[in-house]
Amino acid sequence: MKLPIPIASLLHGKAMEWERLEFKAGWNPLHVLHTLCAFANDFHNLGGGYIVVGVAEQAGRPILPPVGVEADRLNAIQKEILNLGHSAMQPQYHPIVVPEAMAGKHLLVLWAPGGPTRPYKAKLGLGKDCKEWGYFIRKGSSTVRAKGADESELLSLAATVPFDDRINQRANLGDLSRELIVAFLKEVESPLAGPAKTLPMADLGRQMNIVDGPKEALFPKNVGLLFFNPEPYRFFPATQIDVVWFPEGAGGDKFTEKIFRGPLGRMTREALDYIRRNYISETVIKHPDRAEATRIENFPYAAIEEAVANAVYHRSYEEREPIEVRISRNELVVLSYPGPDRSVRLEQLRAGRALPRRYRNRRIGEFLKELDMTEGRATGIPKILQVMEQNGSPAPEFDFDEDRTFFMCRLPVHPQAKIPERLAGKGKRARLESAGQVTEQVAGQVTVRPESRPESRPESLEIRVLTLLVDVPLSKAELTTRLGHKKISGQLNKIIRRLLAEQNVEYTILDKPNSRLQKYRLTPKGQVALVK
Repeated sequence: MKLPIPIASLLHGKAMEWERLEFKAGWNPLHVLHTLCAFANDFHNLGGGYIVVGVAEQAGRPILPPVGVEADRLNAIQKEILNLGHSAMQPQYHPIVVPEAMAGKHLLVLWAPGGPTRPYKAKLGLGKDCKEWGYFIRKGSSTVRAKGADESELLSLAATVPFDDRINQRANLGDLSRELIVAFLKEVESPLAGPAKTLPMADLGRQMNIVDGPKEALFPKNVGLLFFNPEPYRFFPATQIDVVWFPEGAGGDKFTEKIFRGPLGRMTREALDYIRRNYISETVIKHPDRAEATRIENFPYAAIEEAVANAVYHRSYEEREPIEVRISRNELVVLSYPGPDRSVRLEQLRAGRALPRRYRNRRIGEFLKELDMTEGRATGIPKILQVMEQNGSPAPEFDFDEDRTFFMCRLPVHPQAKIPERLAGKGKRARLESAGQVTEQVAGQVTVRPESRPESRPESLEIRVLTLLVDVPLSKAELTTRLGHKKISGQLNKIIRRLLAEQNVEYTILDKPNSRLQKYRLTPKGQVALVK
C-alpha cells in the first residue's frame, strides 16, 4: 500500500499541523483514536486528514530528523489500529496505514479520509470498565470533543456525504482512465505513480480513495469521474467553463464564446491559459521624474486564477449550470452556481474575513490542492483582494443573493489599461505580436504589450514555442516559464522532440544533447514554418 502523496510533502519545510495534519512523536493509542474519530467526522468537509507517527512537533511544526518508531513495533501497532477501529469506534472505521522510511527511521502514516457513515464516536478511555463514548472533531490543529452546538450540528450531518465523495452507480471502473490517473500521480510526484501503471484498477482506486463499495460491486466515486474521466460532462451535465467575450459590452449584439470541457484539472488550466493569452495585457507607465516604470495588468492574472479555481472548487456538480467567465473592456466576471454556505456573511466576504463552516466539495478541494490550484483554507478571497490592490486596480466585488442561488466575483479593469484590440496583419509579424513580443508606444507615455489577440481558436502550443524562440535561444525551463506553466510538461517534451526531428529547432550545444546548459534555437526551416 502506498500513499497518494509522498511523505516528503507532509514533512516539507513549510509543513505545519492544521485541520488535516497531526504529528505524533510516539504511539499513544487513545490520542490517535480520538484524532481518527475527528478526521472520520470531517466536520468541515475538508477530506479527513493524516496522522504521522514517529515525528515530534514544536509549535505545530515537525522536528526533523524524525524520532521514528521501533521496527519491531510496526506490526503490533498496525494490529492495534485495526482493533481500535473495530471495538473503540462506532460505526466501525479503519484508516489506511502505510509504513514509511525517512532518514533511516521507520514512520507510520495514517491516512484517514472523511467517513461515509458519520457521525462517528469513540471511547473516552481504553480501560475495560470504560463505557463512555464521545464525538470528536477538528478545530484548527486540535482534536476536541464535540459538545453543545458543535455536537448538534455534527449529528445533523448524520449519513450525509458530500456529493463529490459519493459513489456513482451509473458508472463502472472502466470509466476511470488509467492514463489520466498516472499523469496526475506523476505531476504531484506521488510514490504511487510507478505502481499505478500495472495495479488492478480496483486496488489503484481504493488506494486513491476514488472507488468504494464491496468487492463484488465496486463503483467509482464522483470525484474520480470528475478528475479521471475524459468526458465528465456525460455524468454531470454542464461540467464546463464558458469564456465569453463582449467587445461592445454585455448589452451589445456581438460576443464570442469558447467552451472548455474535460477532466477538472485540465479544463481549469486550459480555460485559464486561454484567458491569459487572449485577454490579459501589460501596460508600462513611464514617469518623467524617475527611471523606474510602473507595470500594471488590465486584470491581474493571479486574481483570475484564484477566482476561476474557487468557482471550480465550490460550485455544485448536481446543478446543470456551467461556470461563466464574462469579459468586456471594463470588467471580468466569474459566475458559478449555487452560492456559498449559509455560514458565510456577505459583509465578511467583502472584507476578506469570511470563514465557511464547511466546504461543499471536500475531495475536489483535495485534488486541486495537490495540483497547486487552491489552498483550500479560505485564502482565495483575501488573495484576490491583495493582488488587485497590488496591481493598483479598483477593489473586486463579490455578491450572492439571499437564497444563495449564485456567486459572483467581479474584477474591474485597471483604469489605465485596456484589453488589447484584435491585432491586424499576417505572417511572422502578426504571430510575434500575438505572443506579446512587439510593444506599441501610446501617447508617448504608456506602452501596451498585448499577450494575445481575442480569437475563436487559440494558436497551438507548437506555434507558441516557435514564436518564443524567434529572438533568443531558450531552455525547457525558460520555455515553461514564458508559457505560463508551473512545471515542464510531457506535452512540451513531446513537442520539442517533434520540432527537433522536423529540424524546425536545434540544440545550442550540439555534441551534448543532455547538458544541463542545453537550450533550443529556431532554424531557418523553423522560421519558414512560423510565417506560413
